[in-house]
Amino acid sequence: MPTITDHAVANPQKPAFIMGASGEVVTFGELDATANKVAQLLRAEGIEQGQHIAMMMKNCREFMEVMFGCMRAGVVFTPISTHLKKEETAYIINNCRAQLFIASASLIDVAAEAADQAPALTRRFIVGGEKAGFSDWHAALASYPSEPIADESLGVPMLYSSGTTGKPKGVFRAPENIDLDAPHPLKLAGAYYGFDADTRYLSPAPLYHAAPLHYNTLNLIQGGTSIIMERFDPEQALALIERYKATHSQWVPVMFVRMLKLPEAIREKYDVSSMRRAIHAAAPCPIDIKRQMISWWGPVICEYYSSSEGVGFTLIDAEDWLNHPGSVGRPLTGIPKILDDDLNELPVGEVGQIYFAEVARFEYFDEPDKTDEAFDARGWGTVGDMGYLDEEGYLYLTDRKNFMIITGGVNVYPAEIEGLLVTHPKVADVAVFGIPNEEFGEEVKAVVQLMNHADATDELAEELTLWMKDRLSSVKVPKSIDFMVQLPRMDNGKLYKRHLMDAYR
Repeated sequence: MPTITDHAVANPQKPAFIMGASGEVVTFGELDATANKVAQLLRAEGIEQGQHIAMMMKNCREFMEVMFGCMRAGVVFTPISTHLKKEETAYIINNCRAQLFIASASLIDVAAEAADQAPALTRRFIVGGEKAGFSDWHAALASYPSEPIADESLGVPMLYSSGTTGKPKGVFRAPENIDLDAPHPLKLAGAYYGFDADTRYLSPAPLYHAAPLHYNTLNLIQGGTSIIMERFDPEQALALIERYKATHSQWVPVMFVRMLKLPEAIREKYDVSSMRRAIHAAAPCPIDIKRQMISWWGPVICEYYSSSEGVGFTLIDAEDWLNHPGSVGRPLTGIPKILDDDLNELPVGEVGQIYFAEVARFEYFDEPDKTDEAFDARGWGTVGDMGYLDEEGYLYLTDRKNFMIITGGVNVYPAEIEGLLVTHPKVADVAVFGIPNEEFGEEVKAVVQLMNHADATDELAEELTLWMKDRLSSVKVPKSIDFMVQLPRMDNGKLYKRHLMDAYR
């Protein structure tokens, strides 16, 4: 595939990416030059091919520059969620064996305390501020030349699982080819979605997450332009689509929910007709929410199912989905298998754990036991999601195995209940999980974030319960509902449900 340097030579003034709120433009020529400076700095700091750095940064131009610098220095880089606390951040810095750490000034309090617990760090940098023990990133970078380093090779990200069910795990795949022009892992998906030099890709999610990181990389390698939002705002996202005539975008379902909850006058104010592919993933999308998005934006809504581990990849477009509502499609890579607890294949329509055959093996960094647990004796891999296949081979998700509720011997999947409850006009977000019950083992619990927290009353809880009883079987209706001002949801669309479950248990 082409490289950033190829585009910098051919079209140096073309915007590589634009920051959504500020309008800051970084051209291919500027990105190429700064990525070379980053690579020079890494070598000067003793970071060689195959060694690791960590970064805890907001969405900003420096994130992209560091990423592309690492990718041409053969360095493994680990972006860390900006929402983690110091203990979680320190765990990742230590676990990935980072020798160098870069943090945004707005995150420096957590970053500094975490770095103090990471004795292997040899150098710390701050972007956009000052902090004792941290060197100024821009001042350091300015002293290096913009020429390529002598030993360029392909670096890769090592991303960590969300930690929604336990400690986060580093997902490591060594590059199959260390040449800078090696094919991108998402090349097949990029061809399916039509990424090319004319693509204008709106990126509303945090760059530390797998999908925006990979899709932005793919887009820029193809010579397209990315519009990167510093943080997601539903109306601003619509405005940016209109302003830049965005052709592609990538979302998580909670973003769809928040755009659909905007007043109708605001939704109709913006022209989104330039959008050719609005891709979503990361969490199950409620059927009613997706129907509303297709009705609003047209048949551009596309979905895929995969994971940071890269175990399998399924795709489905809007037309196919309308004929198979709720499905995440059929495989682009890997062959989906549904297994029971004894690792036997289940028949069509039966729910079990999703495995994929014919997939490349990955590793959880420095955790061989957890790596082995992700594969069976046949080499089939799983990330712990549950689902089923229909007669045509379409895959459907139910929930993660860890979140399944067993009440009175009946399996209840929270995603179905959450998908219904979030469509209520007074509900902004919801988490459903099991809590102990002496008679039934577990009972269904809902914690709800309202559009207006002032509405949080016992009367509303009863109203929501009755509303669900008209739409769900009785075993699935939550036995109790609590209200919370803000649910602990990450920007990648996933809930820190483990924290809620621990608190209630």
